[in-house]
Amino acid sequence: MTDDALSPAEAHDLRALAAAIIPASAAYGVPGADDQKVFADILASLGRDRDDVRAALGRLVALSGGSFADLSPGRRIEVASALRTEGGSALAALVRVVLLCYYRDDRVMRSLGQEPRAPFPKGHVVEQGDWSLLDPVRARPPIWRRVSRA
Repeated sequence: MTDDALSPAEAHDLRALAAAIIPASAAYGVPGADDQKVFADILASLGRDRDDVRAALGRLVALSGGSFADLSPGRRIEVASALRTEGGSALAALVRVVLLCYYRDDRVMRSLGQEPRAPFPKGHVVEQGDWSLLDPVRARPPIWRRVSRA
C-alpha cells in the first residue's frame, strides 16, 4: 500500500458508505455507488480529497465503534445519519467524490435520458429558467472593496 492509497479497511468502509449514500435502484435500472465500476472510479478519483475522505472515514469508524461495513444495514443507516448531521468539510469532500463518480457512469446518464459522453464539444441543452430570480443579487451593493489607483 502506498501512502496515498486507502487501506483495505478504509476502502471497505467507504464502499459501504457509498452504498448508503446512493443505493442501487431496480426501479430505475441503475447501480448503487458501491457498484464495482463506480467504486473503482471513486478510488481512482480521490486525488486532492484523499485526506478529507480519510478524516471523514475516521469519524465514521468512531461513530460506528469499529468497522462501519460490518454493521447491520439498519445500524449503518443510523451511523450514516449521525455523520451527515455532524457534516463538515471532510464529509462534503467525500460526498462530492461519490456523486461526481456516480454521475459519470454511463448507465446512470442513460437512466437520466442523457447521452453518455463528454459535455464538449457538442454541449448539452439547458432549458431557460426564470432569470428574474437573480434580481435580488443584481440589486445588492458590491461585496468587494474598490481599489484606488495611486
